Amino acid sequence: MSSFVKNPKHRFALKKVLPLFSYIFHPIFIPVFGTLFYLSLNENYLIPAQQYLILIQISILTVFIPLCFFFLLKTLGKADSVMLSDLSQRKIPLVIQAALLFILTAKSITEDTLPELHYFFVGGLISSLLALVLLFARIKASLHMIGIAALTAFVVGLSMHNQANAIYIIAALALANGLIAASRLEMQAHTGKELLIGFFAGLLPQVILWYFWL
Repeated sequence: MSSFVKNPKHRFALKKVLPLFSYIFHPIFIPVFGTLFYLSLNENYLIPAQQYLILIQISILTVFIPLCFFFLLKTLGKADSVMLSDLSQRKIPLVIQAALLFILTAKSITEDTLPELHYFFVGGLISSLLALVLLFARIKASLHMIGIAALTAFVVGLSMHNQANAIYIIAALALANGLIAASRLEMQAHTGKELLIGFFAGLLPQVILWYFWL
């Protein structure tokens, strides 16, 4: 493996490929990915129209509205990239994300209607608040690792909850954790410590919340 990485051609290929994982698994897409896994792995009695409605609601609140805010912040000079590499640029997006997740869990995806998905988003809300608190300590936790770790824990929980054989999905997500970490290091966006902090900030809230729905 080390000889593969040291090969100039292979190294060049990795430089081109690894950043793609930072975009494919951008934190903004994680709620939608989690919803798709929920709808495919969870035993529910939702008709297709209801499933589409849930997916549209979540997409609007967690993807389209945040993107609109991002373009507004970019216009105002408060953000320069969707990766939000600068500490000072992360505060407003994290506050917005936390507010939207609170609205989602309080008004739409409630404990009474969709408990598993509800607690997935509650875990995401807790992780967002943790990332925000860490910012004030000048610690830049990796939002990418928060997202993929939370998604992995949620899928593991779903597989146990429904006794579903999701071993290949879980293995793919475990691999994605490593690829995203390598991607963030390759892009020099984070240190190993920041990646580790992000991983646990995403993983632990989900695992703790298993108690309420497993």
